Amino acid sequence: MSKEKQKKNEVLKKVKEIFKEKDINDEDLEVMLDVNAKKKLHKCNKITNLKDMINQSAKQFGDKPAFKYKTSVPGEFNVITYNQFLDDINALGTKLINMGLSGKKIAIISDNRYEWSLAYMAICCGTGVVVPLDKQLPDNELESLIIRSGVEAIFYSSKYDEIMQNIRQRQTTDLRYYISMDLNKRENGVYSQKNLIEKGKELISKGNRKFLDAKINNETMSFMIFTSGTTAMSKAVMLSHKNIATNLMDIATVLHLDEKDTLLSFLPLHHTFECTVGFLYPLYMGSSIAYCEGIRHIANNIKDYQITAMISVPALYENIYKRLMKSIEKKGKLQEVEKMMKLTNMLSKVGIDVRRIIFKEVLDGLGGKLRLLVNGAAALSPEVEKGFNDLGITTVQGYGLTETSPVISAGTDFEQEIGSVGKVFPSVKLKIVNKDENGIGEIYVKGPTVMLGYYQNEEATKAVIDKGWFNTGDLGYVDKKGFLFLCGRKKSVIVLKNGKNIFPEEIETVINKIDGVKETFVYGKPEENDEIDLKICAKIVYDKDIIKEIYNVETVDEIKEIIWEKIKEINKTMPAYKYIKEITITEEELIKTTTQKIKRHEEMKKIQKNT
Repeated sequence: MSKEKQKKNEVLKKVKEIFKEKDINDEDLEVMLDVNAKKKLHKCNKITNLKDMINQSAKQFGDKPAFKYKTSVPGEFNVITYNQFLDDINALGTKLINMGLSGKKIAIISDNRYEWSLAYMAICCGTGVVVPLDKQLPDNELESLIIRSGVEAIFYSSKYDEIMQNIRQRQTTDLRYYISMDLNKRENGVYSQKNLIEKGKELISKGNRKFLDAKINNETMSFMIFTSGTTAMSKAVMLSHKNIATNLMDIATVLHLDEKDTLLSFLPLHHTFECTVGFLYPLYMGSSIAYCEGIRHIANNIKDYQITAMISVPALYENIYKRLMKSIEKKGKLQEVEKMMKLTNMLSKVGIDVRRIIFKEVLDGLGGKLRLLVNGAAALSPEVEKGFNDLGITTVQGYGLTETSPVISAGTDFEQEIGSVGKVFPSVKLKIVNKDENGIGEIYVKGPTVMLGYYQNEEATKAVIDKGWFNTGDLGYVDKKGFLFLCGRKKSVIVLKNGKNIFPEEIETVINKIDGVKETFVYGKPEENDEIDLKICAKIVYDKDIIKEIYNVETVDEIKEIIWEKIKEINKTMPAYKYIKEITITEEELIKTTTQKIKRHEEMKKIQKNT
């Protein structure tokens, strides 16, 4: 018997002794145990552009489900296979070219649905430039972006019928084609997406190959994506197929999905994080996509679709984790679970991973299949990140911007560091500029995923890109192991007159841990007797029901007093210059983007207006 086999048998024996009361068989342990596990990268299929990607996926995964839908029968689903998806893309793209839209800009706006994904791929895989629009924009801003982008056609759901009708009447845009995702046939000058697909199939059957044979320039703009505008007016980011394809291959080297996975699409598809990681990446890997029916249905959707992976933001994960742990506590099993978490965590560090067996009952509460959570947009609570990982659900944080296609770094299947946003992707170079005494500085990146520039805004482009290096506007540091940690946006840093820098996001994370606090906005305000220096203030959004349940108080004054006592406890854990000296409390949610980032400049305007 080899030494490796002998060592493995010894470890297996010890594990079975430790968990003798659990139903663990040799086969389970053999699968989970690799005493010689090494940190590495996954291999990935090379793709040149999204047309190449979807053609490869259809060839490899053919009749496997690309999209899943509920039917009237519980537990049964309608599916759209990879072959069907490709056929629909080719048909719609063929008809769009037939309508004179080759090389033109075409917009999409709707909730997450199959028709959105289909339109996106039909546009970018041979027709023209796709322009995803924020589904939550007010009418005037939506019209402004349509004008700025110069789109000549738009796909939209019935929710936008009225605004589209108004835009048609005003004739302020370049729009020639209004395409409804919901109509079955053309009505009152509005085209039907379904009908265009049928017409496209007819054209292909007659030998039209203009879309099928269309060549894609991988280096030029094929995607125009408007930034969320958390610190300034939104800019139109120009991305190429090379940008997106490179990012997909980078993701594939660190996080594995395959045809056995089903991903729940929750974040809005117009946002590049969800679009690249939650839509294009699963299709690249042969996975299935199920669209969430709404935030109130998430728990049921996870169970019904047997979801294995999710891409989302901290607010959702933290809510799921809190509910999960409260459920365990109500069953009187919290101490037992916490004890087992410590033990299984120790074992996993030496290559023995039995977490999903030990915590099977807990994981069954989340559908039983959930294995991967990817967090983006803002920092995830370290407690929640560690908690999910300890339960056997790989939970990683990613970091990126629209301008970087979007992901720059992420935790991997092989290594994570709680609190960090992982290691920089293989194709990306990163440097920290203007470091302070703690090694914190501005994050610059360079590589094939960096945008082409801002559309019709050379000045803004030159302000952030110098000799290929893109200034992210974020501050952070890299530790000795190579993990990247974020500290906050440069524009939101509070600089005191003694030269000390305070990162609001860091303090907000701590305050948000207070039971009953939903979210926080930390800012600097001039001291009453010192107009030069600033005092640290916090606007805190509380949950009235939770506050009443935990602290048994109801009036605003009582609630403020309770929260202020908690703030004073937090102050004791921080250096004096970071002390929070003033708070305001409210039940009204902070102003945020569709991916739940605080619009800091809008919040600051609101505060200044009310003081």
